[in-house]
Amino acid sequence: MSEVIYFNTVSDYNTSCGQETLHPLVSVLDLSKCSPRKWEAGTKVKMNFGVYGIFLKDVVCGDIRYGKNYYDYQEGTLVFIGPGQAWDVEYETSYYQPQGHVIIFHPDLIHGTSLGKFIQDYKFFSYQMNEALHLSERERQIALDCFKNILFELQQTIDIHSKKLIASNIELFLNYCNRFYDRQFITRDNANKGILENFENLLNDYFNSDKPLNIGFPSVGYCAEELNLSSNYFGDLIKKETGKSAQEYIQNKIIDIAKEKVFDADKSIAEISYELGFKYPQHFSRLFKKKTGTSPFAYRNLN
Repeated sequence: MSEVIYFNTVSDYNTSCGQETLHPLVSVLDLSKCSPRKWEAGTKVKMNFGVYGIFLKDVVCGDIRYGKNYYDYQEGTLVFIGPGQAWDVEYETSYYQPQGHVIIFHPDLIHGTSLGKFIQDYKFFSYQMNEALHLSERERQIALDCFKNILFELQQTIDIHSKKLIASNIELFLNYCNRFYDRQFITRDNANKGILENFENLLNDYFNSDKPLNIGFPSVGYCAEELNLSSNYFGDLIKKETGKSAQEYIQNKIIDIAKEKVFDADKSIAEISYELGFKYPQHFSRLFKKKTGTSPFAYRNLN
């Protein structure tokens, strides 16, 4: 059995939870006070969002499956979703009582505000479910304080200051989340190194195959998908680990391989560029010179 639910407005989400809508563009809910989810066991639900959502999970909810994977969220986990995204949820039980807290806000809330100008900079709205933010107890308390401050504003009479104050409080919360994610990238050092190693192996296997000739050099999106990560999370992780963007890392790998290949005098520079996945040799020469300070042909002669 499958169901499709659309949360295009704040009211849509509040109604699904059996809660009153205090403001048409933003809502803060204590999920433990919401109506339980009642489905036939094994029901697959596709939730389509037209709003932003920040979910603070307070308990383990391993009985829910997102996509093909199960995620055992521990206490104090933040999960983000943005407009145009969807969750595939499979309910393993027929009765599920949500726990935790959620902020739902419509894009119209932040139009014309500081947050509206920079919302695209908060890349975690496009992270996958398995890339959730795991909070320390102190961070969890900060998150709860932010929820409380936003709820306080919602409980006031709406006036000319409401939109700016609510948007400012959400922006403050998101800035804290940036800090928390930076901390997570550091504290999950072993897991990150494993991903970096897999990334390196992926590139080695790619360039040892005929894929460059057939489909070109690997994109960041391709590598992220092969490693089962979202492009934004993958890019942020590589940047934190290496100080370089994922695109720079791939380009450096290409140049390292190119430096070996240019010594093969039996191959022209054009042939080498095609082998590396470049559609046009001049693009390869331009990148090579940018990275090494000399052209591939001059590099061959100098060495």
